[in-house]
Amino acid sequence: MVKICLVASAGGHLKEILQLKKYYSKKKHYFVTFKRADGVSLAKKEAVHFVECPSRKPAKFLLNFSQSLKIFLKEKPDIIISTGADAALATCWIAKTFGKKVIYIESFCRPTKPSVTGKLVYPIADLFIYQWKEVGKNYPKGKYGGSIF
Repeated sequence: MVKICLVASAGGHLKEILQLKKYYSKKKHYFVTFKRADGVSLAKKEAVHFVECPSRKPAKFLLNFSQSLKIFLKEKPDIIISTGADAALATCWIAKTFGKKVIYIESFCRPTKPSVTGKLVYPIADLFIYQWKEVGKNYPKGKYGGSIF
């Protein structure tokens, strides 16, 4: 059976990925996010792993990468699905290094300009979906998917 890793930063990114419940709920899955109120609440009913928020700080990114690698090796997912941001980068790149499929959905809050995480994951994504047509000019190999909400 396919195992899915759903990775998203806490807050709006996590809210976006939860909109995909009808697609992942019947499959083995787990979440990777930050330890904030919404992630802790989700952990009461789902398998959730918490990672450090890198906040564009090298030392925190190294900790996030180490935590993400440990989780990846323990869980052995087949597919990574992410809506970004900070929580996603290490997991997506680790997954691609191990030959796994990466599906990235550019955030709903990015109607015209690409996100930093989107730009960094785009080259390795097997499927890159954007929610606003205008931002698609930045992702020529991406697919327009419309709003996740």
